[in-house]
Amino acid sequence: MNILILGAGGREHAFAYKILESKHCQKLYVAPGNAGTAQIAENIDLKVTDFEAIKAFVLKGNINMVIVGPEDPLVLGIYDFFTQDQQLKEVALIGPSKRGALLEGSKERAKEFMYLHKIPTAAYECFTAKSLNAGKAFLETLKPPYVLKADGLAGGKGVLIIDDLTEAQEELGHMLLDKKFGDAGRKVVIEEFLDGIELSVFVLTDGKNYKILPTAKDYKRIGEGNTGLNTGGMGAISPVPFADKELLDKIEERIVKPTIKGLQEEDIDYKGFVFIGIIRVGNEPYVIEYNVRMGDPETEVVLPRIKSDLVELLVKVSQQKLNKATLEIDEQSAVTVMLTSGGYPEDYEKGKEITGIDAIDGSIIFHAGTAEKYGKIITNGGRVIAVTSMGKDYKEALKKSYQNIEKLHFDKMYYRKDLGFDLS
Repeated sequence: MNILILGAGGREHAFAYKILESKHCQKLYVAPGNAGTAQIAENIDLKVTDFEAIKAFVLKGNINMVIVGPEDPLVLGIYDFFTQDQQLKEVALIGPSKRGALLEGSKERAKEFMYLHKIPTAAYECFTAKSLNAGKAFLETLKPPYVLKADGLAGGKGVLIIDDLTEAQEELGHMLLDKKFGDAGRKVVIEEFLDGIELSVFVLTDGKNYKILPTAKDYKRIGEGNTGLNTGGMGAISPVPFADKELLDKIEERIVKPTIKGLQEEDIDYKGFVFIGIIRVGNEPYVIEYNVRMGDPETEVVLPRIKSDLVELLVKVSQQKLNKATLEIDEQSAVTVMLTSGGYPEDYEKGKEITGIDAIDGSIIFHAGTAEKYGKIITNGGRVIAVTSMGKDYKEALKKSYQNIEKLHFDKMYYRKDLGFDLS
């Protein structure tokens, strides 16, 4: 098969790494890719939202399968674009339809879906600029801290958790009137705060059948001790040590099964990944959010633990025969640590030379924000490199990643040194 991966980050490099293990992959392309994917596949200069250009390449390259990494093309309807095009409809596109992608594209829609299908989640209300005063009044009925979520896509940064009522009311105004998060904040979901510990559950589904992939826990905050600004993710651990069989059984029965059943009942075409952000309160699971693709950096710890042929699994998804597939998981733990540019997630510089990659031993390097210039690997984003390691437990894996990170260098390189601090 000829396969095209859409995206440019660590998630897409991890997909490329895993897909190349398959005997079914003949030729692999990544668009637009990064310096890491260029070393193992062929990068194609395409925008992930330019559907016509993607179509032209798919036809020219005789592509059999397209795997969509990021959320934007899914929310914009790339699945529908393919299935409704006579020349493309036989190409297997891994991702949900536009209606399915609304579970990530609209926080309000996700909440409505959960309430309709009796999936446990926090109580909420949704507000617009016209109902700003009602939103401020609703905040007064809640106990702090206050949770404000931009309804649309905001690059993982559209959620505010605020302790002070007056500040929360002011921020609601900034979101709705001053467009703090642009169009993503035209509606704001305010929900009750749930106090607990988070984990991510990943499900592969053909819309009817499903397989639950390894769990993961990511670390969003830039600062150690989970302080500072939210980022796209500073690292991840899989499996989640506190996710015991009792909790996982509850998640499957109360959340995964009703989610897949809900997709069927609403006749939503969904062939791809469901990323369920969960918070454990006591020992009860609640859904924080849905994403309609794999997470980043969680993909960098989930995929290395899958022993089955990933392409075979995805073919079964496209044929709606996932129940005929076998999913085998490595019992080892995986950890990834993200190296970021100085200043991230705020202003940062690009173009810094990265050295030491060739010296890495016993870890996998997944490029996130990198490029190649004059034969050198340079920084090209806020999150630069994910260093993934395997071990008998997360502590052993983490030790390997940190040891290898000492061999890497670029100007103002930063990473969190406390991953897993909340698990022991």
